[in-house]
Amino acid sequence: MIPRLVLLTDRSQLRLGRGLVRTVRECADAGLGAVVVREHDLDPGQRQALVAALAAIDGLTVISSRIPDDSADGLHLAAHQHPPAGGAWGRSCHSRADVARAAEQGASWVTLSPYAASASKPGHGPALPASDYAGHPLPVLALAGIDATNAASAVAAGAHGIAVMGAVMRSAEPAAVVTALLRELPC
Repeated sequence: MIPRLVLLTDRSQLRLGRGLVRTVRECADAGLGAVVVREHDLDPGQRQALVAALAAIDGLTVISSRIPDDSADGLHLAAHQHPPAGGAWGRSCHSRADVARAAEQGASWVTLSPYAASASKPGHGPALPASDYAGHPLPVLALAGIDATNAASAVAAGAHGIAVMGAVMRSAEPAAVVTALLRELPC
């Protein structure tokens, strides 16, 4: 099952001098259980090396975004992508209907966004009603605008957990943000 906290990568948001592998390793040491590797702009060899380096971190589930990778434990698809023939996969969703369609197609989890206004994607919205996060046949991760002030409310609304990017990627102390988020989530 997908953990209650999943980190989506975006190395362009990291503070100057902070490496992505180091950041994810520190977050894993703080209790992070899964990461979705985005970095779609890297050439294929660089991206494969990144996924492999993250897959070497003990206890971390690595999910490749949009691009299948043999080193990854799963695949996270964009809303428009067709499901793979096998393996664990999830999908980015933006409505209850999208979640239902992903479940019918065999998804193992979904992200549902936007939960709140997002600094990573200004103008992406409006936020979905809190009721959209409850009552699904698969784990739903609330995404967009998630931080320690609203993580618990996302789960209280019915989400299985949360997916975060900017709150961690932009932080001077990413592991401390992970620790704070995990304190807000049920075990």
